Amino acid sequence: MTGPFTRIAVLGLGLVGGSLARVLAARGLDVVGHDVDPATVAAARAAGLDATGSLADAVAGADLVALAVPLRAMRATAAEVARCARGDFTLTDVGSVKGPVRQAVEAAGLGERFVGAHPMAGTEHSGFAASSPGLLDRAPWAVTVPGTGGTGGRGRADGPVGVVSPDRLERLLRLVTGPLRGTAAVLTDEVHDEAAALVSHVPHVLATQILNAVAGAPVREAALGLAAGSFRDGTRVAFTDPARTEAMVTENAAWVAPALRKAVRDLEALVAALETNAPVHGFFHAADQVRAQGRAGERTLVEAEPVALTGDWPAALAARCATGAVVTGLTDAEALLAR
Repeated sequence: MTGPFTRIAVLGLGLVGGSLARVLAARGLDVVGHDVDPATVAAARAAGLDATGSLADAVAGADLVALAVPLRAMRATAAEVARCARGDFTLTDVGSVKGPVRQAVEAAGLGERFVGAHPMAGTEHSGFAASSPGLLDRAPWAVTVPGTGGTGGRGRADGPVGVVSPDRLERLLRLVTGPLRGTAAVLTDEVHDEAAALVSHVPHVLATQILNAVAGAPVREAALGLAAGSFRDGTRVAFTDPARTEAMVTENAAWVAPALRKAVRDLEALVAALETNAPVHGFFHAADQVRAQGRAGERTLVEAEPVALTGDWPAALAARCATGAVVTGLTDAEALLAR
């Protein structure tokens, strides 16, 4: 059994990074936050966090460094970590795209230390002021390992897993399922990025398009006056900082583009059917099986067969999680699963 992390540096104190630092500190862990914005550092200190504007000071003595900076700042930040950090630290992140982040950390010479992570939680707000300990409390996480198809490549869900440190992976899983009280789906970067495109990035694009359609309509003010629950729910994420959404979508373009092409084809077929009075039943009932399973977050997890922490267990875990299992905890000898 690997030991817990003793000091954690969170680089970037925005919505997710700030929330991560807050919840870890609330659970009694030794956490230091870093941000390039002096006002954010001051706000974090006022909230009771140990925070600094010096990356070198933040990573000094840390055995886990979490990259929580914007996606477009990952490469520069990873390079600075490589220059400043010392000792046998593990590197992780909280980004919503994994392939480009792994490329960035590999370019900095930190690939062998990296275990990717993505908490599946957020709001349309941004900045430290929007962060809270509750945002990531009991959240589902994706924890990622490299596939053998190459970083950022189009790997299969059942494809082989590349080189990963079992000890680093185990320690991160213990953090997620322990102090963070979450669950973890261990996936290759490629599987994560394809899945995230479907359940996060494409919905952001479609929500933005709905908002754009209303913004450009001649009846905009009347429409906004009539807007109720369906419009609110359908456009919530479109009120996210558009620069953040743009970066997320473009960084995962290899998976977002084909998913959007399918959406466009389906919508064009629906338009053609409506214009010709053809049946549209198939469009509205294609997801009946998903509806029967219930909404995300409302399903009850059922215990599944565990995976022994022996042999090539990271690959075994990734194979199970690619079919819907999640890690709920770890004993000395096993990863406990549910689905």
